[in-house]
Amino acid sequence: MTDHPPLEISALGYMAVGTDRLDEWTDYATSLIGLQRVDASRVQAAFRMDDRKQRLLVSSEVTDDIAFIGWEVPTADALDRIAARLDASGVRVEAARRGLCDQRLVAQMIWCHDPEGNRLEFFCGAEVATEPFRPGRAISGFKTGPYGMGHAVLKTPNVASLLPFYRDVLGFRVSDYAQSPIPLYFFHVNDRHHSFAMVGSQARGLHHLMLEYCALDDVGQGYDLAQLEDGRISQTLGRHTNDYMTSYYTHTPSGFFIESGHGGRLIDMDAWEPHETDCGPSFWGHERLYLSEEQRDAFRDMRLKLAREGKRAPDCPWFQAVTGR
Repeated sequence: MTDHPPLEISALGYMAVGTDRLDEWTDYATSLIGLQRVDASRVQAAFRMDDRKQRLLVSSEVTDDIAFIGWEVPTADALDRIAARLDASGVRVEAARRGLCDQRLVAQMIWCHDPEGNRLEFFCGAEVATEPFRPGRAISGFKTGPYGMGHAVLKTPNVASLLPFYRDVLGFRVSDYAQSPIPLYFFHVNDRHHSFAMVGSQARGLHHLMLEYCALDDVGQGYDLAQLEDGRISQTLGRHTNDYMTSYYTHTPSGFFIESGHGGRLIDMDAWEPHETDCGPSFWGHERLYLSEEQRDAFRDMRLKLAREGKRAPDCPWFQAVTGR
């Protein structure tokens, strides 16, 4: 059994992104993704996806694709322990004033920056709405609850520079990782296979945000809608090898992607052991339309190799190594 540092964080709670296309974002988030707009002004829009009062904020006052990422903790005591660990590691931690907590609709919050300058907020006591969630299109809903909002993936030129902060300081637990064709690290903070990941890239910022639907048909119908918009799809429909998610990706108005998926894997956190996977990110599909032909070939070759070998979930090389099946 691998020794883990204490894990105080329980879920990805909320996220805020910047844009200069607020109206386009509102249409995209409601009509395609299915979120509910709950607040809008000249400079900002907020969206619901479940019983929480807000999950996603989009602001024209922010120039970066990521304004902040909100990580949920279960209690105020856990929040204090996170603050102490960050402080002991030399990370400057700020306690949010009442006015900022009210804006985030939480009881308490602290914040800091990771080694690459991404703002992270840690909170407890998120406010719950009394009115039912009303999706922007006819969907059955999103898989949230104890699993949080979904997962967030950061781009970084140096995965190794961020790894100690998230793994050793914050206590995120490694689910799996890969070194080829690009470095990838996946982390869990609850039973969702991963709530956070890092992908090697020449650029920094948000690679994608994953939102998981309660029904596969919600994904398929969204895929049909996305295909009506020229250039909206960034990765075609496919299935991942590590979390078994069936999904597709679309371009957001901010430039990063949203992964719309269903059927993500749940794991046993206490029994899970991190491991390397070299079978590629997808069993099939997920053609990366935004990459060059040469880059797409590397991923395609991995998928075709799995097809020739007849690999399918859960029959994957790293799965066999871990389970003995």
